Amino acid sequence: MKETSFRFSETPEPHRIRTLQILKQYPDVKKLMGKNPLTALAILFLVGGMVAIGFVVKDSAWWVVLLVAYCVGAFFNHALFVMVHECSHHLLFKNKSLNRIAAIIANMPHVFPSAISFERYHIKHHSFQGVHELDADLPDFWEARLFNNSTIGKMFWLLLYPFFQVFRTFRLKEIKPVDGWIITNWIAQIIFNVAIWMLIGPKAFFFLLFSFFFSVGLHPLGARWIQEHYLTLSETQETYSYYGPLNTVAFNVGYHNEHHDFPSIPWNKLPNLKKTAPSFYDSLYSHSSWVKLFFRFLFDKNLSLYSRITRAERGKVKLSDESKPDIEFVTEKVS
Repeated sequence: MKETSFRFSETPEPHRIRTLQILKQYPDVKKLMGKNPLTALAILFLVGGMVAIGFVVKDSAWWVVLLVAYCVGAFFNHALFVMVHECSHHLLFKNKSLNRIAAIIANMPHVFPSAISFERYHIKHHSFQGVHELDADLPDFWEARLFNNSTIGKMFWLLLYPFFQVFRTFRLKEIKPVDGWIITNWIAQIIFNVAIWMLIGPKAFFFLLFSFFFSVGLHPLGARWIQEHYLTLSETQETYSYYGPLNTVAFNVGYHNEHHDFPSIPWNKLPNLKKTAPSFYDSLYSHSSWVKLFFRFLFDKNLSLYSRITRAERGKVKLSDESKPDIEFVTEKVS
């Protein structure tokens, strides 16, 4: 049976409340917050790796380019999305400009300039999770209605997922669409794309392009977008973590409850957060396989694009005087 609406919650998003509870019970969690400048080395390795693989396949048959993009490039490209995500929370350096420069570099193999825009929309997602006019992570109403729970529809949706993410941004009216940083992102991306095409060749460029679509779409890695906030295991828990082996090559991006609770903890310390506060995280539903979730989402008629929680308020949690100086809650201010 097709659904016709998102689930609605009258309660505030759960993460800020849980953050305060964890800090009260496990104050040592504050020691995990901070920056990890070594993440910049991972960015350079991943960008260099994508360029090197593109050079290797530049004279290969098209089926080889596609196969390498699906089996190898997608994993590199997905890891670079995680790096952009780390930069969007300014978890590499104290200087915001350095984080944005790192994000632009990490964005280059993605072909499309999105790093700076992602920061803007992602911070809104953290600040107003489930508020449809502010959270671009939620599907548009037409999007959910069009694809709903159809297997073919969900396959098409995953295949072209980047485009649907772009369409959603038009409903967020509170974000400035163009500024100096976004223009810089575009210029750097165009220079990189032209350099790849001219210096290595068209197949290297298309290897990057195919890797981009596979890394966020019709690929087991695409299950990450389902894992994070779709109601796959509970009708009331709106955020899920993934604790499977692919976290090793995805820089712990599966620790999504942990990340939402403490967005100022870098990727390498998220497992430590779970170990430090087991009473909070071991009691939550979680996933152990992106591959299993990928196929379940496609073929389970009980899962649709409507399987999300929405809310209509911009609920805030009042911080105590003791916690204010120590907690870096995500807010909508990104300048």
